[in-house]
Amino acid sequence: MPPRRSPRHDRDAGGDPGLLAAKAALRAEVWRRLADGGVARFPGAEGRIPNFAGAGTAADRLRATETWARARTVKANPDSPQWPVRQRALEDGKVLFMAVPRLADEHPFTLLDPAALGYRSPRAASSIKGAAAAGRRVDVVDLTPVDLVVTGCVAVGEDGARLGKGGGFSDLELAVACLAGLVGRSTRVVTTVHELQVRPAGVVPVAAHDIRVDLIATPERLIEVPRQTRSRGPAAVLDWSLLTEEKIAAIPLLRRLRRL
Repeated sequence: MPPRRSPRHDRDAGGDPGLLAAKAALRAEVWRRLADGGVARFPGAEGRIPNFAGAGTAADRLRATETWARARTVKANPDSPQWPVRQRALEDGKVLFMAVPRLADEHPFTLLDPAALGYRSPRAASSIKGAAAAGRRVDVVDLTPVDLVVTGCVAVGEDGARLGKGGGFSDLELAVACLAGLVGRSTRVVTTVHELQVRPAGVVPVAAHDIRVDLIATPERLIEVPRQTRSRGPAAVLDWSLLTEEKIAAIPLLRRLRRL
């Protein structure tokens, strides 16, 4: 029996076909390099925000920064490589909002209060399964202003250009949070990745609405995006022209917003 192929998360993406093809090619290259280099970790690289050897060390590098120290409220993606970051946020007393995978719920975020985890450790509570038990589901209107956004990447450029797995969920989350006044110019966007995921400036293909990151932590180093290329915050509006009917139908939040 041939190996089961991972799903294409960009199958319902809208936008320029050439740009989408360039993004898909870079994703495939990074996933292959991580696997061939022996640094991909469970549950594997292909089709995912890839978990990697040294994810905990990268999280510790991020934890040692002033950007981290100043943050009181953190919004984080739910993927495996950022689990150590979420754990450290709770250990350090930060309120944590975790996105529900694929935003597939009427209440698309989970609120984790470090003072209300019960018997669960920060490690247990910050996993996807643990968060569902230790936290509570909330809507966008229930979020408080966010100081720090943690996002996962398939690839990231030294200029802050970010490439996700193709679903567009991080861009959607931040656009909606910006519209709600929860994310602004003072909010920092950070990521943790393996060195094999980092590309020189100008290499990662991006669209105008794509997120850019301000700080990149790898197991070996920190990369601060130069001031002139630094993110100015996510787009203030959702670009409905890039959202297919399939995408809108799959995300309750988008269906609700379109009715407004």
